Amino acid sequence: MARRRRLSWFLLVAFVVVPIAELYVLIQVGQVIGAWWTIVLLVADSILGSWLVRREGGRAWQALRTALETGRMPATELADAALLLVGGVLMLSPGFVTDLAGILLILPLTRPLFRRVLAGVVARRLTVLGPLGQTGGARGGPGQTDRPGPVVRGEVVEE
Repeated sequence: MARRRRLSWFLLVAFVVVPIAELYVLIQVGQVIGAWWTIVLLVADSILGSWLVRREGGRAWQALRTALETGRMPATELADAALLLVGGVLMLSPGFVTDLAGILLILPLTRPLFRRVLAGVVARRLTVLGPLGQTGGARGGPGQTDRPGPVVRGEVVEE
């Protein structure tokens, strides 16, 4: 139930509040600098965003390849790739509010903050309630049962 409520709020913000904020900011900027300069600024902003995504995406791709070649789990690199993807999509949508959010996700100075936020969200989503309370990971692995109590590891010997 709480999950649906959060999804409803997210959809309300994404499809109602953000477009209204975008229109408000576009109108305010247009009144200050003029309609044509606002359009030029939006196009320049998109060009800057695409250049940043291309540059940082290439770096993230190289870091991902290096992590895989060395046999290291590429958690940071995958998080960076996800943030770059979302930032790039935000930069493609017209408007200053989404462009600002996209640039914050793309820039290497601010991306670690959002990487930590993303890691926290993912960690909360992967935590499940087991029979003894909160446990990390999925249930049903080796040695896990639905009954609480100690697990005695051993070997089955057939006679």
